[in-house]
Amino acid sequence: MHLRDEAGQQRDLLLRMGLRLRADRAERVRQAAKWLRVRDRQGRLQPLVANGAQQAFEAARGQANIVLKARQMGMTTWIAGMFFLKTITARGVLTVQVAQTRQAAESIFAIAQRMWENLPRALRDGALRRSRANVGQMVFPLLDSEFRVWSAGDGNAGRGLSVQNLHCSEVSRWPGDSAETLAGLRAALAPGGELVLESTPNGAYGAFYEEWGRAVDGGARQATRSAGLVRHFLPWWMEPAYVGERVAAEGMTDEEAALVARHGLRPEQIGFRRGLVRDFGGLRAQEFAEDAESCFRATGDCCFDVDAIERRLGELAEAGPGSGGLASAVPERRRNGALLVWRRAQPGRDYIVAVDTAGGGAHGDFAAVQVIDAATGVQCAELQERLPPLELAQVSAALAREFGEALLAVERNNHGSAVLAYLGAVERYGRLYRQAGEAGWLTTAASKPEMVSRLGALLVERPGMFLSRRLLAECRTFVRGEYGQAGAAGGAHDDLVMSMALAQMVRAERRC
Repeated sequence: MHLRDEAGQQRDLLLRMGLRLRADRAERVRQAAKWLRVRDRQGRLQPLVANGAQQAFEAARGQANIVLKARQMGMTTWIAGMFFLKTITARGVLTVQVAQTRQAAESIFAIAQRMWENLPRALRDGALRRSRANVGQMVFPLLDSEFRVWSAGDGNAGRGLSVQNLHCSEVSRWPGDSAETLAGLRAALAPGGELVLESTPNGAYGAFYEEWGRAVDGGARQATRSAGLVRHFLPWWMEPAYVGERVAAEGMTDEEAALVARHGLRPEQIGFRRGLVRDFGGLRAQEFAEDAESCFRATGDCCFDVDAIERRLGELAEAGPGSGGLASAVPERRRNGALLVWRRAQPGRDYIVAVDTAGGGAHGDFAAVQVIDAATGVQCAELQERLPPLELAQVSAALAREFGEALLAVERNNHGSAVLAYLGAVERYGRLYRQAGEAGWLTTAASKPEMVSRLGALLVERPGMFLSRRLLAECRTFVRGEYGQAGAAGGAHDDLVMSMALAQMVRAERRC
């Protein structure tokens, strides 16, 4: 009975501490240093004392946060600590941390496990006694609270749960459809729950990049907002360990001197930066971010020139009634916005209609159709819609007829054969592109690189040809995989890219 009474008293003290933690940011920092222990870079056990990056995050922390950071800033450890404190000082709390891989999830859980192991023994045997503690889960029955760590690849993550604290780590490197995984986890977040999305950059595409673009800048005013994500950008120089040899002021380049003037960098930090340039080359800006724009574009994964894509997207956003003198930047919208028409068919002009097929279905890939001017290559119309083969054949034939009996080029891979059959037997459309005498275009391991290269060159040399923002967005997420293959990044699509690449290849063939 005495032990139960003591555990109950401990629980009540923890709950009162939790009220102070929720009300006072500075108190959270103090209590982290008092109660939590972590391993430092040398493997020594140390109190969790907030560094500059962690202090900056706490100062502007909101209910929903997104953290863009350089490598090894200690943010995963800090958020684990803050959420661990919230879990052991409140009733009925479920905290979930989600990492990019199972190995990373185990590493995060080890951080939380070490924090528990270094609490006073009286607490571990009393109010914070665990009824379950396996790799990935701690349950505290006296508080009815729980701490879990998952990997983003775990199926059905978050389904059927109500989560009070959600930390999504290295979101830019999540496998599969990261946007869908994130949406499922967000659906599990209880009203009033706290969310932190955190990652180093990994290219100007994907769920993390899109979330960063929609977020608001951090600061005292925004940090009180419950709607939308609060941005926290943490450049490498906020980590005190990132120093190297001192560089004299007279020996600095103009770029280095500008960084010193703008951010107050010290000579030894400039020395560290020179080491980054030597060791990381073009990936320095991605791995050790200095600003929130160039760090996203530093990756070498995108198959196309990201700067050219971004410039064209900017031009289209600013163009208003026209774009480059070529066509209206504001399209006519048909089929509930699936079909966009920038330039209507003109008598006497020749057109190419290119079709990238899909199986249809509510959750399958999109079918895509591009209409271009055969003489100039300029984009005239674009369709992106989930359509079964028969309906795709009907819509494609209708577009080809609208554009003066255009040459209709259908990729015959996969469902393309069915579309071609319907075009012949049902639509009786006669002007089909043929390759070596056979209707349709066959995309192969040999032809795809040429298609992608040609499209990439046009994006740089003649960007005004392209009028679709959704096409350009797909170009931004069209990347080289681990083994060099080109395709959509996880969670993205490439149907518009491939249909435009097909259109431009057929046009080039006809001009030879």
